[in-house]
Amino acid sequence: MLEQLKAVIVSSFPQLGEASFTLLTQGWDSIAVDVDDRLIFKFPRDQESVDALRREATMLAVVHQQLTLPVPDLVFFDTAQPFSKHTKLKGDHLVTAQYELLGNQAKQRLAKELARFYGELHAIQPSLLQAAGALPLDPWPTPEVILAGIQPHLSNTLLIKAKKILDQWAHLPDDPYGIIYGFFDGHGWNMAFHHDRQQLVGLYDFGDAGFGELHQEFIYTNFISPDLTGRVMTEYEQLTGRQLDRERVSILTSVLLLVELADMGTDSDHATLVLDNAMSWLAEH
Repeated sequence: MLEQLKAVIVSSFPQLGEASFTLLTQGWDSIAVDVDDRLIFKFPRDQESVDALRREATMLAVVHQQLTLPVPDLVFFDTAQPFSKHTKLKGDHLVTAQYELLGNQAKQRLAKELARFYGELHAIQPSLLQAAGALPLDPWPTPEVILAGIQPHLSNTLLIKAKKILDQWAHLPDDPYGIIYGFFDGHGWNMAFHHDRQQLVGLYDFGDAGFGELHQEFIYTNFISPDLTGRVMTEYEQLTGRQLDRERVSILTSVLLLVELADMGTDSDHATLVLDNAMSWLAEH
């Protein structure tokens, strides 16, 4: 596979013929190739992913000029085998165990950077993103559909808790701040974090960005740590003057984990992960 993708890249960029190519296959929607630890080329897995990558490029063209935190300078190439190119953001993922090793000052700095990123992103004129092709987020399934999907996987104790959460979600009022354009994927696997400097270098993968309710933006850092989410929300409140509902964010986090369990609970590649995520969260919240 690598040789085939290398040939596509070199056909468009012959100056890279002698470069070092490394295959990165973690992406759900695309296969990525690292070139000289300097450039990233992404190859969509299917037509839906092609459309998403094209849309991601047009959205990033709008947002990257208005954000302090670096995001990919992504360019889409609509060739026979479509792909994108961007400069690599030098950093690694940030997962729970790594976050817990950070000191208080580094944790707070990270929260400030994320809050500023969200504040700047949410302030961009929505019409600019609409013109760039930004879409509403895909709606989650109904509580009934979610419940049917999770029942085979959870104990009676956790099912009772899940039913309560789904009922709370079903009765939530509209988001008090309405619909905004957001990132909606701010977990540690989309972060470029410099662990030696304990500094966030940038965020990437805007494929899930779009229009959704403001509070949903803040659920994804819970995959790293609820402590980080709390810090980010406090910093965001101070920056924007908006007061966030922490219980709403907790409910939405629970629902997302239940959606993932219902959707992928029988998937051989992801079943263990989504079950562990849901069980751990439900046990603590």
